[in-house]
Amino acid sequence: MKDNDQLRNEEKIKFSPNEIKFLSSNEACRIATISPENTPHVAPVSYFFEKGLFYFATDYETRKYKNLKKNPKIALVVDVYSSVNNIAVIIHGRIKFIERGTIFERLYDIFDRKFEWVRQDPWKEGEAPFVEVNAYKKISWGLD
Repeated sequence: MKDNDQLRNEEKIKFSPNEIKFLSSNEACRIATISPENTPHVAPVSYFFEKGLFYFATDYETRKYKNLKKNPKIALVVDVYSSVNNIAVIIHGRIKFIERGTIFERLYDIFDRKFEWVRQDPWKEGEAPFVEVNAYKKISWGLD
């Protein structure tokens, strides 16, 4: 018998055209992970959204990497706060590390073009992974 997370993970989350436009036009989000001691950890990251998947980079020494290595579940929020109109997309997902190969190279090229910090502090395969986030649950508002 499959647990709820396995069932949800097999269903491809569909994003609306407005959600896709919003997620594609932003580059910063907050992620939440859980430590082995069940302590939540929230961190801002730069991300790239493509074909329903989120990608971000991290270092091997970070708490988020260590947490995700032990528990691949993640929450991610992209939002714009305004006292009048809040916009947000929140997802729950599972991650996969991308450390080498053609997918790593393609993601690195995208991040290098998109983010100045990558050009200022470059890295190679095996030095820092990309994290792919595949959503199994989604909540959004302000994007009607």
